[in-house]
Amino acid sequence: MRFSTSSGALALGALLLAGPALAQDSPAAHTVTSPGDIHTVTFTLRDGAPFYRVDRLGAPLILDSRLGLVLKDGPSMDADFTVADSSTRSFDETWTTVWGESDSIRNNYNELRVQLRSDTQPPRTLDIVFRAFDDGVGLRYEVPEQEGLGAFEIMDELTEFAMTGDHMAWWIGAYQDNRYEYLTNHTPVSEFETAITPLTMETDDGVAIAIHEAALLNYSSMTLRSTGNATLEADLIPWSDGVRVKTAAPMVTPWRTIQASDGPGGLIESDLVLNLNEPNKIEDTSWIEPGKYVGIWWEMHLGTSSWSIGETHGATTENTKRYIDFAAEHGFSGVLVEGWNKGWEQGWVGTGDHFSFTDPYPDFDLEYLAKYAVEKGTRLIGHHETGGGIENYERQMADAYALYNDLGVRAVKTGYVAFGPNLQRTGADGQKHGEWHHGQWMVEHYQRSVEEAAKHQVMVNIHEPIKDTGIRRTWPNLMTREGARGQEYNAWNEEGSNPPDHTVIVPFTRMLGGPFDYTPGIVELLLPARPNNRIQATLARELAHYVTIYSPLQMAADLPENYEAHPEPFAFIKAVPADWAETRVLHAEIGDYLTMVRKDRDSEDWYLGSTTDEHGRLLKAPLAFLTPGVTYTAQIYRDSADADWESNPYGFIVEEKTVTSADVLDLRLAPGGGQAIRFTPAE
Repeated sequence: MRFSTSSGALALGALLLAGPALAQDSPAAHTVTSPGDIHTVTFTLRDGAPFYRVDRLGAPLILDSRLGLVLKDGPSMDADFTVADSSTRSFDETWTTVWGESDSIRNNYNELRVQLRSDTQPPRTLDIVFRAFDDGVGLRYEVPEQEGLGAFEIMDELTEFAMTGDHMAWWIGAYQDNRYEYLTNHTPVSEFETAITPLTMETDDGVAIAIHEAALLNYSSMTLRSTGNATLEADLIPWSDGVRVKTAAPMVTPWRTIQASDGPGGLIESDLVLNLNEPNKIEDTSWIEPGKYVGIWWEMHLGTSSWSIGETHGATTENTKRYIDFAAEHGFSGVLVEGWNKGWEQGWVGTGDHFSFTDPYPDFDLEYLAKYAVEKGTRLIGHHETGGGIENYERQMADAYALYNDLGVRAVKTGYVAFGPNLQRTGADGQKHGEWHHGQWMVEHYQRSVEEAAKHQVMVNIHEPIKDTGIRRTWPNLMTREGARGQEYNAWNEEGSNPPDHTVIVPFTRMLGGPFDYTPGIVELLLPARPNNRIQATLARELAHYVTIYSPLQMAADLPENYEAHPEPFAFIKAVPADWAETRVLHAEIGDYLTMVRKDRDSEDWYLGSTTDEHGRLLKAPLAFLTPGVTYTAQIYRDSADADWESNPYGFIVEEKTVTSADVLDLRLAPGGGQAIRFTPAE
């Protein structure tokens, strides 16, 4: 690891070591450039107001953009500033992941810290920190402890992102009832009002840009508001009283991130969001284990069983034993069981105050099944659906996680099914107030749940979550989350299934934040139990999702009997890992197609996944990622020549080839199709 710093005086938190000189265009301009001379950030004051811009390879990427914080009481932190101090430093380390898409990540940046002071009464001090990486830029505000500023409230964050043109964007609107679970729009930036992040754009000359945030802690989630003139403004989700953030000095904001690449594949390969989070805080991580799971879940979405107790109850002791036996026979590390606990029999969506997280239904023997699963070589995966009853859950959370720890349950899927700003919080006035999933109150709740789970050695998979901002680096028991339209929409959504382009968009948008529990692997594509719905994909494409849609807890979502009826595709699902040593993107066009390769962390095997939208594709895949001089057996799971998601989704061929790193494979993808390949060194 390498640090270096250059400074006129010691700035807050900086280290005085030798480093790159601070470049100054003028007394009011301060710049820092990334280690590979890719991105340059320039900070200036205009009549006392802070601005920044970003250049990429000498060309504008972000034009002059406003910065600052507006406070509720007293002087704000947005004007009347002078530069009290500035410093730069360099940082270079390679850190080892507990799990992930790579086994190690290089964190290399140059940092500029500007300390601002206003002449207001009382005076205000604000640090703005910029980190320039070769794959983008991060910036954040740091409010040091200072006279006259203890607890305070932020009413607005003035951070702007002034784009160089009206770029085409892939976006989902913010402030919608159904959280993040919408299909993605594709329009110029000027055509939306607000959007969630990650927001992905592409310039006319092919530069891919994504704006997001990292290390979202004790703060409100950032959305983006379009001004209509190609400038985006930070728009923080408010509390019910209109305040955006309630905090106290000293404090730091989340990082605002700008990732950029010559093509969209580079956004997927970027580690900037993870690198802007703090290192792992869990000393013993031996209990944190990625893996694949099955579970009592899909049958409820098909309508053949129910969450609540009754004649069709899914979470019975007998049915759970069947899934445990299936998991043990086929090597799955977990069995998810939804609907095991009391409370489902009442109306619970948005009003989950009656759920118990320690009392099972009488037809579900929790202690016996947990022990039975361990004896069979697998484990139960717990389930906590809150129904939006946050205060009810917090009262029980510690006991619920302690129970799982006692029973040997090492993972839990949590849920927060509620809509709009209707999560009920009891205020200091004793009244109920409706909050958003993505405001500060819930950001802090989600974090408490992760940290409480860590105390009891429980991994977490959050559904209806706050978006991923890389917290998994600091708390690696936070494995995965939903936060987008998942597989279940294919079973029951009245407006239609996820279209073929959905899963060639989310890797470039939602998944720039982190893993997605999409729950792939459906092999009974036409859904006899739901004749008005279907999976808009071919069989080969469902397999390819295990490579293109990453989750360290990866579900084989279909029913055991359907896998037994389709042994060939099931063979790939059983073989594909959920933890990787290396990831590369071979082909990438947002919304059109994606080819990725990943190396297994525990063997010398590589896996390829390639998917397309509703159009067929012919792609060439160079195998240069394979070890030179080694011969591999390629086990290929592909679309047949007549396959088509609409007319022949089961057109499917399995074949083998002998290949080396010098070979180039032809990938033929059917409309709505895909291809999955396992490369194993030949004996």
